Amino acid sequence: MMQGFARLLINLLKKKELLSRDDLELPWRPLYEMLERILYSKTEHLGLNWFPNSVESVLKTLVKSCRPYFPEDATAEMLDEWRPLMCPFDVTMQKAITYFELFLPTTLPPELHHKGFKLWFDEFIGLWVSVQNLPQWEGHLVNLFARLATDNIGYIDWDPYVPKIFTRILRSLNLPVGSNQVVVPRFLTNAYDVGHAVMWITAMMGGPSKLVQKHLSGLFNSIASFYHPSNNGRWLNKLMKLLQRLPSSVVRRLHRERYKKATWLTPVPESHKLTDQDVTDFVQCIIQPVLLAMFSKTGSLEAAQALQNLALMRPELVIPPVLEKTYPALETLTEPHQLTATLSCVIGVARSLVSGGKWFPEGPTHMLPLLMRALPGVDPNDFSKCMITFQFIATFSTLVPLVDCSSVLQERDDLSEVERELCSASAEFEDFVLQFMDRCFGLIESSTLEQTREETETEKMTHLESLVELGLSSTFSTILTQCSKDIFKVALEKVFNFAVSNIFETRVAGRMVADMCRAAVKCRPEESLKLFVPHCCNVITHLTGNDDVLHDEELDKELLWNLQLLSEITRVDGKKLLLYREQFGKILQRTLHLTCKQGYILSCNLLHHLLRSATLIYPTEYCSVPGGFDKPLSEYFPIKDWGKPGDLWNLDIQWHVPSPEEINFAFYLLDTFLQPELTRLEQYALGELEMSRDDVQQCLAIVHNCLIGSGNILPPLKGERVAHLVPSLVSLEETKLYTGVEYDLSRENYREKIARVTRKLLRYILDNSEDDTKSLFLIIKIISDVLQFQGSHKHEFDSRWKSFNLVKKSMENRLQGKKQHIRALLIDRVMLQHELRTLTMEGCEYKTSHQEMIRDLLCLSTSSYGQVRSKAQQAFFTALGTYNFCCRDIIPLVLEFLRPDRQDVTQKQFKGALYCLLGNHSGVCLANLHDWDCIAQTWPAIVSSGLSKAMSLEKPSIVRLFDDLAEKIHRQYETIGLDFAVPEKCMEVAVLLQKSEQSSEFPALGSEEIQLGIQRQKEKSAEALRNYENLVNMLLDCVEQRNLPWKFEHISIGFLSLLLRDDRILPARAIKFFVQCLNHDAIVVRKVAISAVAGILKQLKRTHKKVPICPYEISGSPKPSSIQAGDRADNQWLHYNSQSLPKTKEAWESCCFVEKTHWGYYTWPQTMTVYAPVEQQPKLGRRRDELTEAEQIIYDHFSDPKFVEQLIKFLSLEDRKGKDKFNPRRFCLFKGLFRNFDDAFLPVLQPHLEQLVADSHESTQRCLAEIIAGLIRGSKHWTFEKVEKLWKLLCPLLRTALSNITVETYNDWGTCIATSCESRDPRKLHWLFELLLESPLSGEGGSFVDACRLYVLQGGLAQQEWRVPELLHRLLKYLEPKLTQVYKNVRERIGSVLTYIFMIDVSLPNTAATKSPRVHEFTTRILENLKPLMEADEEIQNHVMEENGVGEQDERTQGIKLLKTILKWLMASAGRSFSTAVTEQLQLLPLFFKIAPVENDNSYDELKRDAKMCLSLMSQGLLYPQQVPLVLQVLKQTARSNSWHARYTILTYLQTMVFYNLFIFLNNSEAVNDIRWLVIKLLEDEQLEVREMAATTLSGLLQCNFLTMDGPMQTHFEQLCKMRLPKKRKRDLASMGDTIPSGDLVKRHAGVLGLSACILSSPYDVPTWMPQLLMDLSAHLNDPQPIEMTVKKTLSNFRRTHHDNWQEHKQQFTDDQLLVLTDLLVSPCYYA
Repeated sequence: MMQGFARLLINLLKKKELLSRDDLELPWRPLYEMLERILYSKTEHLGLNWFPNSVESVLKTLVKSCRPYFPEDATAEMLDEWRPLMCPFDVTMQKAITYFELFLPTTLPPELHHKGFKLWFDEFIGLWVSVQNLPQWEGHLVNLFARLATDNIGYIDWDPYVPKIFTRILRSLNLPVGSNQVVVPRFLTNAYDVGHAVMWITAMMGGPSKLVQKHLSGLFNSIASFYHPSNNGRWLNKLMKLLQRLPSSVVRRLHRERYKKATWLTPVPESHKLTDQDVTDFVQCIIQPVLLAMFSKTGSLEAAQALQNLALMRPELVIPPVLEKTYPALETLTEPHQLTATLSCVIGVARSLVSGGKWFPEGPTHMLPLLMRALPGVDPNDFSKCMITFQFIATFSTLVPLVDCSSVLQERDDLSEVERELCSASAEFEDFVLQFMDRCFGLIESSTLEQTREETETEKMTHLESLVELGLSSTFSTILTQCSKDIFKVALEKVFNFAVSNIFETRVAGRMVADMCRAAVKCRPEESLKLFVPHCCNVITHLTGNDDVLHDEELDKELLWNLQLLSEITRVDGKKLLLYREQFGKILQRTLHLTCKQGYILSCNLLHHLLRSATLIYPTEYCSVPGGFDKPLSEYFPIKDWGKPGDLWNLDIQWHVPSPEEINFAFYLLDTFLQPELTRLEQYALGELEMSRDDVQQCLAIVHNCLIGSGNILPPLKGERVAHLVPSLVSLEETKLYTGVEYDLSRENYREKIARVTRKLLRYILDNSEDDTKSLFLIIKIISDVLQFQGSHKHEFDSRWKSFNLVKKSMENRLQGKKQHIRALLIDRVMLQHELRTLTMEGCEYKTSHQEMIRDLLCLSTSSYGQVRSKAQQAFFTALGTYNFCCRDIIPLVLEFLRPDRQDVTQKQFKGALYCLLGNHSGVCLANLHDWDCIAQTWPAIVSSGLSKAMSLEKPSIVRLFDDLAEKIHRQYETIGLDFAVPEKCMEVAVLLQKSEQSSEFPALGSEEIQLGIQRQKEKSAEALRNYENLVNMLLDCVEQRNLPWKFEHISIGFLSLLLRDDRILPARAIKFFVQCLNHDAIVVRKVAISAVAGILKQLKRTHKKVPICPYEISGSPKPSSIQAGDRADNQWLHYNSQSLPKTKEAWESCCFVEKTHWGYYTWPQTMTVYAPVEQQPKLGRRRDELTEAEQIIYDHFSDPKFVEQLIKFLSLEDRKGKDKFNPRRFCLFKGLFRNFDDAFLPVLQPHLEQLVADSHESTQRCLAEIIAGLIRGSKHWTFEKVEKLWKLLCPLLRTALSNITVETYNDWGTCIATSCESRDPRKLHWLFELLLESPLSGEGGSFVDACRLYVLQGGLAQQEWRVPELLHRLLKYLEPKLTQVYKNVRERIGSVLTYIFMIDVSLPNTAATKSPRVHEFTTRILENLKPLMEADEEIQNHVMEENGVGEQDERTQGIKLLKTILKWLMASAGRSFSTAVTEQLQLLPLFFKIAPVENDNSYDELKRDAKMCLSLMSQGLLYPQQVPLVLQVLKQTARSNSWHARYTILTYLQTMVFYNLFIFLNNSEAVNDIRWLVIKLLEDEQLEVREMAATTLSGLLQCNFLTMDGPMQTHFEQLCKMRLPKKRKRDLASMGDTIPSGDLVKRHAGVLGLSACILSSPYDVPTWMPQLLMDLSAHLNDPQPIEMTVKKTLSNFRRTHHDNWQEHKQQFTDDQLLVLTDLLVSPCYYA
């Protein structure tokens, strides 16, 4: 019900421009409370509430629709409400940001901005800028900013943030960079939503500063090469989405600024509107990537959509390059993919091309050449090419009238140049049409049945053929619609001759030809019918002149072909057919009763089409200009109408509305042909007439065709309403839509007659010849059409709707909007709307006539033939969805088949009935209607059907059906209400509403009527409750039946578990049943019971009272004036302080416990509540007689030692070996027991706990962990004495358990402790923390136990977040001396624990310095210890033996061990913490550069591998602008290092770092120069590897446009290349190999490398400077090594990357250069 209202409200608020803020104000709190109740439901996970799946999206859409109307103070209220949740370490942060994203209003008018976004903008953008590691909620913030920017263009200055925004967007595309890249895994999942990023960019464009456009160009420059078709990866989808969304988003903005009507929403200020220059710049920066993406591996769809939108803005920049690619593609035969890609892109820009306009006047001249060249694409051998060509030709011919205007040239002299050109070109139209027809005839001749397959195979068309047929007929009909009269005559002649001079088989080729003829006849019926009808009628009359023909089994091909042709060409305007009615009558008389099935089916089609043409309402022409093109050229000049949209306000549609003559003709046909068939069938059904099966089928076929031909004029069935299905005070009559048909009630209603006869016939067939399935199929069709058919079928309508939308998308103009579609499309849409009205059948009254038909369908749905059943079931489900409340009437009939006491049900019927309950995937599911009456019938019936004779679990199909049924009920069940009360408020509003709308038809309700309604509603609630309890009892009765198969017992328990609710406690009998099921033999049942009992305990939970407190009084410090997050004086008292722990009863009771971790971190809520003192809480330690009945049942079972013993035995069995984990359901069960009954069951459990702890098996330890976690969390409200006693019991247990921890169980113990500490005040658990901190690293149990203890401790502390600084300090102090651990697993664990210790030290805006340990102090101490390594020069080897040797080791060895642990810590924190402590880590960088290995080799020791990994992760980090100089300083310093390894590693680090922080670097010109200097310096390094890496880095930086290839750089390299080489003497050759290369050679090599880097930086194009550089390079081909090698590599790479488009690239070179190049590239100079 709520969803229904929500959807209604969404529809009312959809068009927000119609209602302004002055008209409407909506409160936000009710929406928030509803979302909180449903999306963050406390009871849903326990199975007490089942919400529909769609509820989340409906509610979110509802909030979006209401958002513009929230009051002006809403923003401040929301901030007060949700700021306290913003604790970045807690899941509540995600919740707070999600709420902000959803609720914050951003459409306030400018004068209210100080009450709107100005309250939060700085705070949130500060938060966003300072977060570095992409937490879950960052994406939601981006969505919020994107919406803010879009709604307030020009009111926010984004410039300071632009580099950061673009850097982050680039990072979130996840592009692979650098040579050996390790991606931080969480970046893959939490990246931004491309759609919102695009919205944000679009909204920031324009304005005076042009900064965004500069960055956008930079973005596309840096990623352009990723779009090249040779690149592929999982990032490609995002890139394509970016390309597709950006242009459409810019078009939307332009539309809003230039074309849209002004509304109450804030307009964009003039200063910030997009100028023409802005648009041009935008199109220029994006066009290159789009042209590359045309040929992408994922298909050209995105590129085509992008081009369509770009062409709307700047056709002159977009269309020429696309055409340049298209013309060659049309010429080549070898690259079909290229052709389909370019054609689909041209289709996208077709409309901009044809309409020309001021920007691109020469556009239209391209059309004819394109059309002529596309003709060879109609190719029978390549299906996809054929389809795209059809689409291409159809698109262009819809846009352009095909009229030969060449004669205008002589008459008028006022034409423009382009118009003259077009006029002379239009003479080719006739040629084009004729050539197209020839192509089509060729296609048809090559796809006749004889040619394509043997007779024995299927005779239907294959799927591909039917698609081609569709493409062919629609294209041909479009062309003819757009033709002038002269061209049409020629075409008609041609098609007629083709059809008449050949005889086609009727399956494939015949259908295609008939389609072409139909297209011709439809366009101009009069001329065409004159040709076709007489010809066909003569042939048919001639061939059926002899009576023997009527009885032939196989008919003459010519006869069939002419029948087919005739039946197709009658699908035209009915008025034109009336001339020939005598001929049609004669033909039908001759052919309807042919014996040959093929023959009479074609004849039936003729009858069907005649009736349809005469009785339906439809448009008769779809021309692109109203009135057609037949006016003389002197008055009408068609060229002006190229690409012109239809005018919505005078479409001037020509409708066909049936005239009285046509109606008479239709009834004449019915009386002549339908009446006798019905009479025969009626006699047959009464047994008075013998008929063969074939005859029956023939009669039924005629009846069916008459019905679907004339359905439009036959009134619907009449009959009594089936009453008493539901009581209601409101009238339930159906609403009738008028669809333009006046029923003639004086004639006999054939619909009723058909219904009557069919029902008799059905009875007769089922009794006498049930195996005549073909007749039954026809009967099912007839029944469903009698019920539903009013002139069109739903599935046909759906497919037309789909194709209409596709065409509309490919040809729409989003820039101007306002429905500027082609006229044909607009007419089509009107027609679809008309059909939609005729199809509206929902909510029909359920009459007795319908009841009878539906019962027949049910009977057929349970027949003995599978196919009959499935066809009947489809019809049955459709009918159920149509009539109001008919399900209530039908359910008992279906359940009859499942009754266990019936002996006469067959297995087939049983199966059919189950299918009827199951329903189809879209329609009603009878087994699961949202209604107590229905469920109370179906569920018990399903369970007890297990005892039916027809049920057999041997048949897999039946078992599967029951599984599907149970699964579907579980999936779709939604909790059904018990209390239907309407709140007082609603009633008051309703009464007011009535008063305001007084009218005579609807008199206002009197008070007694209202009272009656309230009374009724109370009765309904009482009845629902009765039904609920009955249902529970019936299900329990079913389960207790003897010999019920186990499967049904499980189904029944499943049903019972769905009936748990949060507003009613289960009946005691069911509670007892579930508690006993805890010890059931079957594990499935035990699992359900565990969840159910946990749910029942939640129902029995007594509420605990809360009282408000003032945190400022408790802390004794004043309220801070501004927002300050983190550790403040007023939240100090929440911290764990071992000096003041509540260790006595008084201290415990006076201590104010705050359980949830996030309270107080960011701000305090308006009213802070905590639990009241013990004496105000529900009583603890109750005796049995103080319990309620339900509680007594649980109490008795759990106080019984035998029951508990059995339960523990079951719980400590393993379920799936090695897959089991700590089970939260079982934890909830124990938590509930100890919460509701405090320590009543401890005495019984204690011996079991002690037994369990002694057994070190995985499953027993897990069981113990679950119980202990339940105990600790369940003891939340116990008194101090009880808690203290509990810990005395638990501490020894935990000590034992932690010392026996094993590989299999350490995860479970970690989860156990983490679960115990979650949302608990740490001061309550001080026993636990002290126990865990005793000695985490004792070394007694070996390294493994140490690692596990740390893991468990970490789980507990991490849940406590910022409230335990003292414990964190103690732990750090304890760990620091132990950082030089030898064992790898302990090191990794320490690394991870350190991450959590420093997690709280965040650098977020307005956050106080933390009391928890700080990274800075820690790093300073570490660096002190690492000094010996920093200073040493030789390479650091890991030459420490893994065993601790005797004696004290020197400082270096200690240092290396320390370094290994530090590396583990840095790796662990790379993705986890919110902000990276860059400054501290930088000091470690030089050390890592030294260690990291250069090659990829896995045989390296752990130290080197970790150093390399760590560098890779650090280089991907996001830098703040102020950190850039610091990093560069370290890099420059390292570049002077003696170790060439370090110098080499800098370069790889640099590549990644620059790309991942691209715009932050570009924004800092000093940094750019530093990097440039660094790379060019390293090009001259003495070590060859470093030089080569520097060249690679340089080429990468050039390629992403970080550096540009400017004059000075080029000259610098050319100078270096000219360095003289030392002369080499012949005799010294042998010794040459050993000497160190001289400085000059190095410099010369540097120059060559520089040139080669420049060449390799443009792999896909040839800039102007490239030819000269290639010439310079080639001069060095004979230099000594390593120069020669470099030159060869460069040339071969150049050849590889430029080979594909060499034809284009060739243009850039002069002839001499080409000669040299071919020489170089073709023959490597071995002999030089």
